[in-house]
Amino acid sequence: MTRSHAFVQLHIAALLYGLSALFGQALSASPVMIVFGRAAFALAVLLPLCAWRRSAPWHALRPADSVRLVLLGIALAAHWLLFFVAIQVGGVAVATLGFATFPAFTALGERLLFSHPMAAKDWAIIGLASLGLILVGPGGGGSQDALAGLGWGVLSGATYAGIAIANKRLNLQADGLHLSVWQMVGIVVALLPFAGGEWHTLGAKDWLLLAGLGVLCTGLAYTLFVGSLKAVSANTAAVVIAMEPVYAIAGAWLLFGDRPTLAMAAGGGLILCAVAWAGQRHEPAGETA
Repeated sequence: MTRSHAFVQLHIAALLYGLSALFGQALSASPVMIVFGRAAFALAVLLPLCAWRRSAPWHALRPADSVRLVLLGIALAAHWLLFFVAIQVGGVAVATLGFATFPAFTALGERLLFSHPMAAKDWAIIGLASLGLILVGPGGGGSQDALAGLGWGVLSGATYAGIAIANKRLNLQADGLHLSVWQMVGIVVALLPFAGGEWHTLGAKDWLLLAGLGVLCTGLAYTLFVGSLKAVSANTAAVVIAMEPVYAIAGAWLLFGDRPTLAMAAGGGLILCAVAWAGQRHEPAGETA
């Protein structure tokens, strides 16, 4: 795969991740049912992919590592729940921009948890993201619902940062596909007792949207993202994926008429700059992840 093909795949993945927010807004289901359905339909894609590759996930990891991944899946369920609550309360724009602050939380969390000194760049990234949040929220004159949605979005970003740090520190030597399968299993198992009572209330439209969310925005997006890592580094990929809020906000504008204010656009620009800056580091030629 060439780098140009990898970047095309990354942007398609970012677009699909952004569409997940639009699916969340269009669905007339609770966040619990949305997250459960997303994980279940994703498994419907990932498990056949494992079979096609003749690589069973239960043969690839030690039992203890599989348990750790299931627990991380439960944490991922909490992140997705917070994210979809943010969308339903405050809308796509503030939810996705709140979530986009996770690189700043990642930098801060690693410094605090592992006693690493904060560099000037870390403080600058956090300051830039914070200023962006002020413009998106209080500075933009948002409603109470928008401010609440922003808060839920930021909390979802902080939760995702914790998951990213845990994934990095566990350093499990396994295929990314297997890691994802076990985490989806954790989500399905954790939410099954709470989602079961809602199945009969969903219409055909909701089931189609859940299928799209799981198959396109999770299974396919993940496959494209992982495939691109054969030609670009993980840091480069993360910067491209940071375009997710741009695609989500543009989609919400086109489909739902949710036009962002000038202050929100300026704040979003600052947040995306902070994300891009957080993803920059010196990469030797030819480095891939």
